[in-house]
Amino acid sequence: MAAAAAAAVGGPQPPQPELPAPGLALDKAATAAHLKAALSRPDNRAGAEELQALLERVLSAERPLAAAADGEEAAAAGGGGGPGAAEEEALEWCKCLLAGGGGYDEFCAAVRAYDPAALCGLVWTANFVAYRCRTCGISPCMSLCAECFHQGDHTGHDFNMFRSQAGGACDCGDSNVMRESGFCKRHQIKSSSNIPCVPKDLLMMSEFVLPRFIFCLIQYLREGYNEPAADVPSEKDLNKVLQLLEPQISFLEDLTKMGGAMRSVLTQVLTNQQNYKDLTSGLGENACAKKSHEKYLIALKSSGLTYPEDKLVYGLQEPSAGTSTLAVQGFAGATGTLGQLDSSDEEDQDGSQGLGKRKRVKLSSSTKDQSIMDVLKHKSFLEELLFWTIKYEFPQKMVTFLLNMLPDQEYKVAFTKTFVQHYAFIMKTLKKSHESDTMSNRIVHISVQLFSNEELARQVTEECQLLDIMVTVLLYMMESCLIKSELQDEENSLHVVVNCGEALLKNNTYWPLVSDFINILSHQSVAKRFLEDHGLLVTWMNFVSFFQGMNLNKRELNEHVEFESQTYYAAFAAELEACAQPMWGLLSHCKVRETQEYTRNVVRYCLEALQDWFDAINFVDEPAPNQVTFHLPLHRYYAMFLSKAVKCQELDLDSVLPDQEMLMKLMIHPLQIQASLAEIHSNMWVRNGLQIKGQAMTYVQSHFCNSMIDPDIYLLQVCASRLDPDYFISSVFERFKVVDLLTMASQHQNTVLDAEHERSMLEGALTFLVILLSLRLHLGMSDDEILRAEMVAQLCMNDRTHSSLIHHIPENPNPKSGIIPGSYSFESVLSAVADFKAPVFEPGGSMQQGMYTPKAEVWDQEFDPVMVILRTVYRRDVQSAMDRYTAFLKQSGKFPGNPWPPYKKRTPLHPSYKGLMRLLHCKTLHIVLFTLLYKILMDHQNLSEHVLCMVLYLIELGLENSAEEESDEEASVCGPERCHDSWFPGSNLVSNMRHFINYVRVRVPETAPEVKRDSPASTSSDSLSSLHNSGTAQVFSLVAERRKKFQEIINRSSSEANQVVRPKTSNKWSAPGSAPQLTTAILEIKESILSLLIKLHHKLSGKQNSYYPPWLDDIEILIQPEIPKYNHGDGITAVERILLKAALQSRMNKRIIEEICRKVTPPVPPKKITAAEKKTLDKEERRQKARERQQKLLAEFASRQKSFMETAMDVDSPENDIPMEIATAEPQVSEAVYDCVICGQSGPSSEDRPTGLVVLLQASSVLGQCRDNIEPKKLPITEEEQIYPWDTCAAVHDVRLSLLQRYFKDSSCLLAVSIGWEGGVYVQTCGHTLHIDCHKSYMESLRNDQVLQGFSVDKGEFTCPLCRQFANSVLPCYPGSNVESNLWQRPSNKSIQDLIKEVEELQGRPGAFPVSISSETNLSKEMESVMKDIKNTTQKKYRDYSKTPGSPDNDFLFMYSVARTNLELELIHRGGNLCSGGASTAGKRSCLNQLFHVLALHMRLYSIDSEYNPWRKLTQLVEEMNSQQGNEEQQPEVPILYHDVTSLLLIQILMMPQPLRKDHFTCIVKVLFTLLYTQALVALSVKCNEEDRLAWKHTGALKKNACDAEKSYEVLLSFVISELSKGKLYHEEGTQECAMVSPIAWSPESMEKYLQDFCLPFLRITSLLQHHLFGEDLPSCQEEEEFSVLSSCLGLLPTFYQTEHPFISASCLDWPVPAFDIISQWCFEINSFTERHAEQGKALLIQESRWKLPHLLQLPENYNTIFQYYHRKTCSVCTKVPKDPAVCLVCGTFVCLKGLCCKQQSYCECVLHSQNCGAGTGIFLLINASVIIIIRGHRFCLWGSVYLDAHGEEDRDLRRGKPLYICKERYKVLEQQWISHTFDHINKRWGPHYNGL
Repeated sequence: MAAAAAAAVGGPQPPQPELPAPGLALDKAATAAHLKAALSRPDNRAGAEELQALLERVLSAERPLAAAADGEEAAAAGGGGGPGAAEEEALEWCKCLLAGGGGYDEFCAAVRAYDPAALCGLVWTANFVAYRCRTCGISPCMSLCAECFHQGDHTGHDFNMFRSQAGGACDCGDSNVMRESGFCKRHQIKSSSNIPCVPKDLLMMSEFVLPRFIFCLIQYLREGYNEPAADVPSEKDLNKVLQLLEPQISFLEDLTKMGGAMRSVLTQVLTNQQNYKDLTSGLGENACAKKSHEKYLIALKSSGLTYPEDKLVYGLQEPSAGTSTLAVQGFAGATGTLGQLDSSDEEDQDGSQGLGKRKRVKLSSSTKDQSIMDVLKHKSFLEELLFWTIKYEFPQKMVTFLLNMLPDQEYKVAFTKTFVQHYAFIMKTLKKSHESDTMSNRIVHISVQLFSNEELARQVTEECQLLDIMVTVLLYMMESCLIKSELQDEENSLHVVVNCGEALLKNNTYWPLVSDFINILSHQSVAKRFLEDHGLLVTWMNFVSFFQGMNLNKRELNEHVEFESQTYYAAFAAELEACAQPMWGLLSHCKVRETQEYTRNVVRYCLEALQDWFDAINFVDEPAPNQVTFHLPLHRYYAMFLSKAVKCQELDLDSVLPDQEMLMKLMIHPLQIQASLAEIHSNMWVRNGLQIKGQAMTYVQSHFCNSMIDPDIYLLQVCASRLDPDYFISSVFERFKVVDLLTMASQHQNTVLDAEHERSMLEGALTFLVILLSLRLHLGMSDDEILRAEMVAQLCMNDRTHSSLIHHIPENPNPKSGIIPGSYSFESVLSAVADFKAPVFEPGGSMQQGMYTPKAEVWDQEFDPVMVILRTVYRRDVQSAMDRYTAFLKQSGKFPGNPWPPYKKRTPLHPSYKGLMRLLHCKTLHIVLFTLLYKILMDHQNLSEHVLCMVLYLIELGLENSAEEESDEEASVCGPERCHDSWFPGSNLVSNMRHFINYVRVRVPETAPEVKRDSPASTSSDSLSSLHNSGTAQVFSLVAERRKKFQEIINRSSSEANQVVRPKTSNKWSAPGSAPQLTTAILEIKESILSLLIKLHHKLSGKQNSYYPPWLDDIEILIQPEIPKYNHGDGITAVERILLKAALQSRMNKRIIEEICRKVTPPVPPKKITAAEKKTLDKEERRQKARERQQKLLAEFASRQKSFMETAMDVDSPENDIPMEIATAEPQVSEAVYDCVICGQSGPSSEDRPTGLVVLLQASSVLGQCRDNIEPKKLPITEEEQIYPWDTCAAVHDVRLSLLQRYFKDSSCLLAVSIGWEGGVYVQTCGHTLHIDCHKSYMESLRNDQVLQGFSVDKGEFTCPLCRQFANSVLPCYPGSNVESNLWQRPSNKSIQDLIKEVEELQGRPGAFPVSISSETNLSKEMESVMKDIKNTTQKKYRDYSKTPGSPDNDFLFMYSVARTNLELELIHRGGNLCSGGASTAGKRSCLNQLFHVLALHMRLYSIDSEYNPWRKLTQLVEEMNSQQGNEEQQPEVPILYHDVTSLLLIQILMMPQPLRKDHFTCIVKVLFTLLYTQALVALSVKCNEEDRLAWKHTGALKKNACDAEKSYEVLLSFVISELSKGKLYHEEGTQECAMVSPIAWSPESMEKYLQDFCLPFLRITSLLQHHLFGEDLPSCQEEEEFSVLSSCLGLLPTFYQTEHPFISASCLDWPVPAFDIISQWCFEINSFTERHAEQGKALLIQESRWKLPHLLQLPENYNTIFQYYHRKTCSVCTKVPKDPAVCLVCGTFVCLKGLCCKQQSYCECVLHSQNCGAGTGIFLLINASVIIIIRGHRFCLWGSVYLDAHGEEDRDLRRGKPLYICKERYKVLEQQWISHTFDHINKRWGPHYNGL
């Protein structure tokens, strides 16, 4: 066969297509090698043809999608092994052919060797963790993979880690995007020089094979695509095709990873036009190819080339070679009719349903370039591949392949051009897509790689009209959702706006395109092209005008709106992203003088667009009432470019301003917004729902304010500086609807405002004026000053964390320009204005983060209430700033009372805006100020302190900004003559202040008091006219003023006057005389502003003549006017400051002030003012009294509460200082009295109505976590580090129990140890008591409570009714006295032998209990139920250790172990020893006494068979023989020396009838101590080596006959050694034993210390027990004397014991029977066991007694070390990388949070682990979020983070990605809560986890 093939190959004739099927199975490698050889010949035509044929066959076999055309082909597919098999076969062939006969892997390695790896180019998809370093980045989009980042040097840089949202690629090595200093080690070398040239033959085969392979892929894509039917989205089919193609695309992707050499081959293949033409023209005879070409054409045609005339589309489809594209464009444009409104059908059917009555508007206009939208001609594989990538909605695999090729420069350019060519098509696909989010991400993933590179962007802009394409595409995209604007003139409006309810805007579908546009505008060269191109600017302004006036709000006047639309989100996002961000991008290139031309262009086209807009909405001069839009992007473009022009380009402002009429129009809408803000805050829009408030907030919110409210206010400032000030001021008051309020009369009618809104609207208008006049953001402040002002404003509202400061300070929305928060200036300004408060821990457990708080001098000099008002989203923040300011003044002693907002000096105005200050010097404003001052003085209604404050602020502003000092003489001369028509002589505030106004004529309602008070003048007509002529009485109408001014201005530009005077739209309310019942009255005023101010001073201070000019005493004041005492204070201070400034400005004023003060000022209308004054005085007095009363009440309440808490806590611990005389006054010992916190009654606990303690039962494994070494365990952060739990307390006890159970009788084993190291039940109480029946009804009411609680009532959980502490059971209090004081006070003189007998008898007496169990009382029922609760608290596996399930021994063991657990835990809470002494730390809160009663009651149900009672073994000698018998057939009992002494103690005590007598207790302790001591000696003897033993045996034997031999450890030790030597215990010592034995030489001191350490744990637990049972205090002591102090406290030490010579532990022994006899009896048991099992016998003797305190794992300093190791670590159970990895901080286990993969019986892994590791308590660190989560039983809570950044704040979810460092204090707090079991009490936010964590 092979020969035949070879012959066929050798011949020149082409190979026969009828080659039989098995031919394919030929040895692929041989064929490949042969073909390679053939192709290497100089004349390789034959080889090439043969290869083509082979590929044709192999690859066409690979077409499972098109049902194969001929049968032979199906046969060729390898015997019909199904499509999958055929594909694999084809891939195998390709690999073989590429490798040219060699192995594919070797081929890969060979190609890699030629990789000039200058770029990293690693491509990643969403959710990948990458880094961004702003210090190294040139482009803001720069990103690095973790490997490159860690290999580069970024110390001290401004970097952060982030989770990629859309995917990205590593830029390491690309000097266009980042600085070379940041490259990592691998990509620093410019390595192209030393890489050898690629040998020709290595890649030769690839050049032949790949074109066919790619073509085959394209054919696949063509055939797989079916145009989705109109109604059914066919994503399923597309995905199917993509799945089939997975291996092919992966193969291509692998090729790209082979490095530069292979990439350049692929680039050739993808961009070669000839190849493409040959293969895809479809002109061949191959039916299949033809068919696929047809499908391609159909797909092209249906791809959104939806130009209405079909013929045209075909004409455009393939322009014949002759016609130039330009001609085609012209042709396309001509067909569009200009501005025709036609609603195309195709658009209507897919979008009309959500729009209701609004008809969509479609624009088509000839300015646009149709060819951009509709022409696609593919000339290479790359182009068609991209086409299909888009068609299939950017499958991830294809995207990754296309991006992986980018490091190849040639490809990068070609691909970018192709991408641009398909841009319009991308937009159309995106619009139709159902998965627009995913698709958007993928698009940006590609485009960000292409457009971030300035060089490339410039090239594409020049060669492919990138800018035209982008702008046109955006325009087209928005055109699909336009509607008619309803602003202003609804009927005749020609303006169209985008409809914010459309999916396109609602889902932000446009953002990929906009973000690309912003990205390319950030490049200077591209932005310049844009700013120079007039056509583009016109189109762009056209685009921006679509957003002008969108989302119009109409005020609901009647009923509440039914449906609150949420479209405003979409509107604000659209304006910010589509209009503002490109604007900021452009602005960043207009920074220098040379760029003036650009600004002129933008301003020019902006004004044209605005003019068109005003015409389109039919705007004359009055805005339509009750409607507002927050979106005026054209105004804002105009404003921002003006600002830039003046600030940076030194342009003359007037050269870019329009005429007066245009300015008047420009100011209307921004002013309308300011007035609407005031209306919204006054609740006038309340019927429009919450969303309107949302809009008002968003408008000023930090991300939006500098693109919205700031430009608006700046534009108003510009208008104000150029328009007539009187016109401007009156417009403001008219817009704010408060004109009617500004009258001298005490009553008025307001036709447009309800009375309740008047005050807040007036405040709004004045506040707006203050902001307008004092804000300098665009009027001359430098960037650093702005940043400082913003920062101060934010800090004054609240202390802030670093990140919230960055968040709240308006950043430049375009990341490339201006101040980036976090940049150098940010940090330096921050350190100048704020102090850092390190994170603190409040005792309540709430953890503060690191905060910045303003420095004192900032409060003193820089606090600027105007800036605060401008920047607050919530009104309460202004209050908060004022409160903090007040607190500062009180604290620093600057001002005690309630201060007013301070007046702050402003930075000087830029000369261009000087005109703004004319507002302060216009008569209109002065009249308003005068009127308001007068009204305030006269106590008219609706005026607040805020109004006064603003009025004074404006006066002060006017004085600060007055013209040069006027000459007093000149002013005084021409005073009277000038005031014919007006109130005031001139327009200068300084001179107007002293101008007296005598009479004012007002229009008032007939009911007003002014009418009745007929002034004599108004009776006779002539006197009236005389008044009139003298010009003293004026009536003043703001509106009329404004009309007059407007007419003047209009007439000035008279050319168009005739067209302007249209009918006025809204004079419904304008004329003040419109209400009929108004009448005219004349008021006598006789005041000037100065006199009003002085009277105001009297009124505010509540004293007559309170004002005294300060300069009369101290002339200095006039020379240096800056006096600190005037800086802070209330209204009085403000008035004084103003008067001083007025006096300074002119001598006349000074004189007049002095005059006014000299006349003892009579109050104006005497009755009224005194009344008012009296009222205020009374008010003050009353207030003061009320305050005092309140203080008194509060104090009383606090002391009551305190005493109550004390009594409540005292329930069950005796008063510590009970005097010893109690013994004599014995009869008084009364029963304990308890208060029920539910019903409030107090009384003793009785059997019928028992009282109980509120307790929380929880299973705990904290004890089991104790280890025996001091070195704390570290959290593993490398593969090598592992944590093994062998050395934990729990593990050691487990091993011991199972060892005992192997060799001894089960029931006896269960008495020899304690359990509960893991899963022990811990009982804690808050100390409050309640009747158990009250508790039941309380639980019932909780059950019926519908409120969501954080706990589960069905599980018996509740919160203490008094202190709200979490609890889940009630522990009954045992009737009787609290402490059996009468029993323990009298020491009995019985001998120890008698006591031992008594103890034995008492234990033997079953149920000798005061309450006999047989009679079921309420108490015993409750005791049983609480016992059940205790059992159910922990899992079964932690209760059942017996080999026979359900044996009573189990319960017995469990019960005394509960007592053990609680005692051991209390010991740990005290720090592991009792040196501190004192009452229990939880003294008043301990429930051990009650717990003991409950346990004892139940223990007595199980009487131990007296045979087995260990008490006998301890106190009696047994005859030796009978112990020998019976041993053979059954397992022996546990030898007494193997028993755990503490367990024996608890068993003995709980077996005794309660209450226990003190002497019995002491007796038990003495007996057990002898056993314990013997155990210590045995352990010591086992630990030391042979020689030591012999020596001791010897020395001790000598002293054996001394009198106190039984109390000498040497004698006892030698006896123990000699006894045990009889057995095999010591014999086993081979060499391996020596290693275990400590080599230290034992000195008497070290032996004594060993014995004491061995016994101490027992003494500690016993002392605690004694403390709880008998209420004795624990003495405190030094650590070294703990043993002696405790033993004397327990009565082990004889009282006469002298302490001179060193203390010896043996002196505490008190043997009940002769020591040597009983010891030898005990040792005998050991010996008989070690006969058989010496090893185990020895292991059981050595007990570890000294456990260290439990600790959580030690964490590394830097969070990154944890993150890098764990976030990619695979889970041991499912071997996948978990989505939410977590690690247990107790044992270091790695778990999947919420991972379904590791679920077992509906429990997720974390919950399961919390049960196994912590018996229901788990502490997990969530790796991806850096937070700690606590699981407690069925609830969980987020605890917070123990890792903080450099500014002391958490970074939950690692959103900011800054480096985090361990906060040791927080970790200590966490550990403390774990050890003390207080998670439930301290953390408040618990929720159920439903086993899903």
